[in-house]
Amino acid sequence: MTSDEVFARIVSGLRAEPRVTETKMFGSQGLKVGGKVFGMLYKGELVVKLPQDRVQKLVQSGAGRYFDPGHGRLMKEWVSVGPSASSQWMALAKEGRDFVAAGAGRIPPKRLLTTRARKRR
Repeated sequence: MTSDEVFARIVSGLRAEPRVTETKMFGSQGLKVGGKVFGMLYKGELVVKLPQDRVQKLVQSGAGRYFDPGHGRLMKEWVSVGPSASSQWMALAKEGRDFVAAGAGRIPPKRLLTTRARKRR
């Protein structure tokens, strides 16, 4: 099965949930939950947002590598997993969905107040 076919199955399975939608990111097909991207197919690999320590473990084990969107800056909460590990893609996509749905990337309340205060000035 090609990477596109494996990802199409992931999209089909996860789109059955009303909170999951499709999007484009970096010119690739992606998935969102609550308006935030949690996974995509990029250059034939699954790219998924996970907690930083989970990404680090996947990288250290050789199962994935830090995602580089092309400007030389590795993204600490994004892992790229090649087609040789496509049997793990659905589980990783679900893990990413759950991570993002739980509030990954939200502005901490203290910082949010500071941002609001700046806007009032």
